[in-house]
Amino acid sequence: MKALQGRLLQPESPELGRWLHDDVEQMLEATWSRVAVLLHTANLERIPTLGNRHNVFLAVVTTAAFQALVENNQTKQHASDLVADVGWKVYELGIKFVSLPFRLTTRNPRKRMERTIRTLLKFPFNAPGRPGYEVKVESQDSQILTYWSSCPPQTFVRNLIERDGDKGELEAFYRSWCLYDWPGADIIAGDDERGHYHRTSTLSKGDPVCNMCWKYKIITQAQDHTN
Repeated sequence: MKALQGRLLQPESPELGRWLHDDVEQMLEATWSRVAVLLHTANLERIPTLGNRHNVFLAVVTTAAFQALVENNQTKQHASDLVADVGWKVYELGIKFVSLPFRLTTRNPRKRMERTIRTLLKFPFNAPGRPGYEVKVESQDSQILTYWSSCPPQTFVRNLIERDGDKGELEAFYRSWCLYDWPGADIIAGDDERGHYHRTSTLSKGDPVCNMCWKYKIITQAQDHTN
């Protein structure tokens, strides 16, 4: 409701009006109807851990929302933007919740980043291997490097478009799921600065790996008065 209500229904045709409460309710109803259909193809029972299944389920929901919006005469780009904006509200709450203990107990961005990423790698991004997440993790100087070679939510969307044809679902996935990492890293660091994340290859863009790099500013021991 917070993400959609009050926005233009179609930015190129402002005379059509804005999203009202009933419009959002209808969109949610259409989304959950599609979720029930897509779940039959998600093969959640094959995904090895609860956290991995949790993320695939969320990919089902965002894909269903995109499809529902396109069927409601939204352009693919605008539907992607709307899904991304709604999804960000959920993602932002989640990343703030996970990183909160570490943002409260230390001012050191390195410790905040390391402890939050370590927690996320236990849930929901634990990596049991295919068909679940598969990742290699390294630490270098002021960086945490993760190389993801398998991402079950992305795999779900790829399998969907291979079966039914690509109607924009993969690009919608990229514009939401894959672009949250930059602002998410800034939230984790919590030092009122930007630029804590970098990536040059992405699975959903056809690359063989997501080479995610979390970067932090090193502070001196005198500056860090907490653990």
